[in-house]
Amino acid sequence: MTKRSVQNISTIPDEGIDKGAQRLTPDQVSRVIRRHLEEEGGARLKVYTETCVHCGLCSDACHFYLSHDHDPKFSPAGKVKQTLDKIIRKKGRVSIDFIKKTAEIAFTECNLCRRCVMYCPFGIDVAYLMLFLRRICHKLGVVPQYIQDTAHSHAATMNQMWVKDDEWIDTLHWQEDEARDEIPDLRIPLEKQGADIFYSVIGPEPKFRAQMIYQAAVIMNAAGMDWTMPATPGWDNSDMCMYTGDEEMVARLKKVHFETAMRLKTKRIVMGECGHAYRSVHDVGNRHLGWKMSPLPVMHAIEFYYELFKDRKLKVNQKYDAPVTLHDPCNVVRGGGLHEMARYVINETCSRFVEMHPNREHNYCCGAGGGVINCGPPYTNKRVVSNRVKADQLADAKARGAKTIIAPCHNCFGGLEDIVKHYGLGMEIKFLGDVIYECMDKE
Repeated sequence: MTKRSVQNISTIPDEGIDKGAQRLTPDQVSRVIRRHLEEEGGARLKVYTETCVHCGLCSDACHFYLSHDHDPKFSPAGKVKQTLDKIIRKKGRVSIDFIKKTAEIAFTECNLCRRCVMYCPFGIDVAYLMLFLRRICHKLGVVPQYIQDTAHSHAATMNQMWVKDDEWIDTLHWQEDEARDEIPDLRIPLEKQGADIFYSVIGPEPKFRAQMIYQAAVIMNAAGMDWTMPATPGWDNSDMCMYTGDEEMVARLKKVHFETAMRLKTKRIVMGECGHAYRSVHDVGNRHLGWKMSPLPVMHAIEFYYELFKDRKLKVNQKYDAPVTLHDPCNVVRGGGLHEMARYVINETCSRFVEMHPNREHNYCCGAGGGVINCGPPYTNKRVVSNRVKADQLADAKARGAKTIIAPCHNCFGGLEDIVKHYGLGMEIKFLGDVIYECMDKE
């Protein structure tokens, strides 16, 4: 049974927002906003902001709105009306306090999940409008401290977690040694030229979840794949700059990532289980570089696992026994259409599958994506309380027998952990790779 109360959450102190705002003047605010509207606010912005008739059909699509007892200020249209509508109507002449509130709404009250787009009769993309606001906040220097620190780490080290070059290589050697205790001839090939697969991960894997690199190496070995990982920057495919509005840094990150894969003359990029990184590499990064398409094919882990099982390159010794349910991550399902592939892999590896309702592209967001979880501990309680509807969805799946949640995305995994703990759901959470590793034939 989930907790039904909704806390009255006031504005949360945040050093990045508060100190950034202290450095601003009203003239600077209006000047920066007007310039941004002129330089980057084209036809798309005009159509979206002028087309909305505030019909409210987007409201029931939003987990913030549903979890806050249908408070209209949390509806997608309501969030735009409180922020961007006023900015455009006043031509940037808004107060510094208004910018602070705008930053909190844009960064912590919208996961950019795009569920509302599917229910808008005009197809208005509220995620684009919130990103437009985040871009304004970035230019004004008013960004939540935790996610801005992560963007700084990207800029300084080309990875999310300030992992030094030697620490990255040491981690790969460490995981190789660990895996060789189980499989003596296993290798994690570094800097191999001409391999079929360039395997890339996100910064938290070597920092906090190194076992996922271990598992990937075992899967690659068992499937007989020709693969490699780089010994240089470019290994991290994550991209919090995409969510802070720092589009220039987005281009730098993707350029390093693509160029590293091309330097090794690999044929395709296979990514670990991360939704926002898939969105960044597969869709956003190449466009910020001015490229029509990525320079080589990009494949999410779900697609890769699907290929391995479809081609019978992996065998299952015994299926995962506990009943499982699947969380469909926004960026790889609503944004990438990989829902049926995920279900194919689950049916290959699990003995019983319980669908969440709603599911596939209609699934509710985990509440952590879109950079919201990366805004840090100040907003953890707000984030979890604002996704009571997800807790209800999980509780329903549990009532129908599900014991394990499969979440093939890092941010989803973290967000669901917080929800399960806060609402006392008592469910286990696993990555798809965890399940495959447990049940596969490793020889």
